Parts: sequence; structure tokens; C-alpha cells
Amino acid sequence: QVQLVESGGGLVQPGGSLRLSCAPIGFNWDRYAVGWFRQPPGKAREGITCISNTTGGGTTYYADSVKGRFTLSSDNSKNIVSLQMTKVGFEDSAVYHCATHRRCAGPPRDPDTDRWGTGTLVIVSP
Repeated sequence: QVQLVESGGGLVQPGGSLRLSCAPIGFNWDRYAVGWFRQPPGKAREGITCISNTTGGGTTYYADSVKGRFTLSSDNSKNIVSLQMTKVGFEDSAVYHCATHRRCAGPPRDPDTDRWGTGTLVIVSP
């Protein structure tokens, strides 16, 4: 059962920007951290970033592959977590998933997740 929904994926040119969002469906996620994962075609899933809470002011973690280019934030008034992607490259093409996470103290890991979305596809292409 889908309990998170991602949006904002699409086609973006190299060097461009894209903003992904994640929202809960039918439950209160205030006590959760949220992580983002991505899976390029034919490759393993990678935990790229997380935020320690969805209510604002949380701490964040970024994998080296996205550090300095991606920014994760939470907006309590809109009840969403947003992933701002900038300076995208071909290596950023993937299906991006958000998931509730036990805490944000390092790379998001599958065993620490609970609820997932079905993902949103990002394609970086000229």
C-alpha cells in the first residue's frame, strides 16, 4: 500500500534544476525522519539524503554524490518534504523515492525505512 507520494520528476537538461516533493497519504508523519533514495536503470538503489523531521528545522545528511548540489527541506505548513536538485548531470537520472526513516544520522538505509512512495522518474538529457 502506497503511503507516500512523490512528485516533480521529469526531463531536465544537464546543468539544470528540478524540485521533487514528497507527501504522506493518510497518516501523520510528524515523528518520522524522511529519506530520499534513487535507483538508476540497471543499478543498485542509493540513499542520497535525509532530514531528521518533517516539521521544520531538522538536520540533514547528504551523500557525497549530491552534496553541494541537492538541498532537502521540510515545509510543515504544506506537509511536504522537498528535494531541490541543481547542477544535475547524467548520473542523476534515476527513479527517486522518498521513505519515512527511523532517524537521520547518516546515509538512508533500507532497513531503517518504513513507508515508501512509488517513485518519480528524473531523466537528465540534452
